Amino acid sequence: MKTTIKTLLVLAVVFGTAAFTTSTIERKEVKEGTITWKGKKILGSHTGTIDLKSGYLEMDGDALTGGEFIVDMTTIVCTDLEGDTKGKLEGHLKSDDFFGVENHPIATLTIKKATKSGNTYAVTGDLMIKGVTESIDFDLEMGDSGASTSVKVDRTKYGIKYGSGDFFDSLGDNAISNKFELDVVLKF
Repeated sequence: MKTTIKTLLVLAVVFGTAAFTTSTIERKEVKEGTITWKGKKILGSHTGTIDLKSGYLEMDGDALTGGEFIVDMTTIVCTDLEGDTKGKLEGHLKSDDFFGVENHPIATLTIKKATKSGNTYAVTGDLMIKGVTESIDFDLEMGDSGASTSVKVDRTKYGIKYGSGDFFDSLGDNAISNKFELDVVLKF
């Protein structure tokens, strides 16, 4: 009987204390975000931008614990070309050969885990492009009013195989790298 009462008292204290514990999770909404992309091919590269639709980081004190970002894929713009060539590349990137924005107008990143070392976090997240979700790892530099990262994404993991030497023979100088780069700057 004494053991039962002691057990009940210990449980009451544990659950009672948990009820009064307050969460310190703060949501840092992104006020401004810049996403610059770079795609490479054998004989050169192209650069451009994509708009961040919305995003936030979840912070527990000064520790990053999560976050989510939504990218408007319909806003893909090429910044290194002009005129008809620019329009053709942008149209091709928006087509089903690449990002299929008519059926997949957004891409998302959800932060699942972050490990801090100084001002840098080793982040693991789920990146969804064209309805396909894959885990991705990258480093995120944090400051008081913003954050930045450079991420390399293997497009073939998301079913984007156009021009890939891994899937098509005889591409020669027309082969396109499987990885594209994203440079992201966030302001809170």
